[in-house]
Amino acid sequence: MNFRRVSVVSVAIALLMGGRAIAQSESDLGFPRIGTPRNTCPPSVLSQMRRHTIAPGETLDSIAEQYDLIPATLLGMNPILRGDRLPVGREILVPPLNGIRITVSTGTTWQDLAEEYNIRADTLFEVNGCQPPSNTAFVPGVNWSPLSEEVETPIAEKRASAFAVYPLPNPVEAIVGYGWVLTPRSSSVVFHSGLDLPAAVGTPVRTVEGGTVAFAGTRNPYGNFVVINHRQGRQTRYAHLERIDVRQGQTVEAGDRIGTVGITGTPDSPQPHLHFEVRSNSDLGWVAENPLAYYETR
Repeated sequence: MNFRRVSVVSVAIALLMGGRAIAQSESDLGFPRIGTPRNTCPPSVLSQMRRHTIAPGETLDSIAEQYDLIPATLLGMNPILRGDRLPVGREILVPPLNGIRITVSTGTTWQDLAEEYNIRADTLFEVNGCQPPSNTAFVPGVNWSPLSEEVETPIAEKRASAFAVYPLPNPVEAIVGYGWVLTPRSSSVVFHSGLDLPAAVGTPVRTVEGGTVAFAGTRNPYGNFVVINHRQGRQTRYAHLERIDVRQGQTVEAGDRIGTVGITGTPDSPQPHLHFEVRSNSDLGWVAENPLAYYETR
């Protein structure tokens, strides 16, 4: 009898895909023939996407746990989840296993992708339905990271009344950006509600727009912390200050000094910086926004 040897990869994929295995000979291990009958190959992961409608009270973690996935998988598949609040009532895509969906350039082979993502080519072939690469593909076992995507602030997000004043004496590049990030103190993906702007301890911090000081004091994890309410339902927050130079209820103008950069509280980075937030008033409370949307040229 001629027994065909089942690959280790096929067994692993079978466990993930409901127990179906692909029989492959040793010579077929790298790239099974395109003409392989459909009933010997599991359906592609992307064809098995489920849809989940976000219900009130659900969190990213609770949805991921419901489908036995990690949160990063859902974040990679669904950009609408990358805000600080889940959009109740919206549908999201849920894959059957952990991994990422990627865009594939014309002419790219499974071997090319295998080398790029440090995964076996036959694994990629099988989880993508035993077909040649198309314009999209699923890569199992790879965690989505905000570092893997460079997202520009859409022009539509730019505000007509951008801030004229920067919170530090000079514009700087953030060491931790807004949104889902990998912070220097964490190996997991977390939501960061502002920008961490590096500056030496003692650097003056300025209010970006006129308003009223709503809070000036200490609050964890912000440390020494100033909150200013502005017109049009906007609010800015300045955290980890060394000192505070304003008091609650005080009226301030754009450019007024409100304190100095420090390292108080629990910063996300050991490097001294100003944690700067912009929030807008809504039915959900003060909702975080990307501060870069308020700076047209920065």
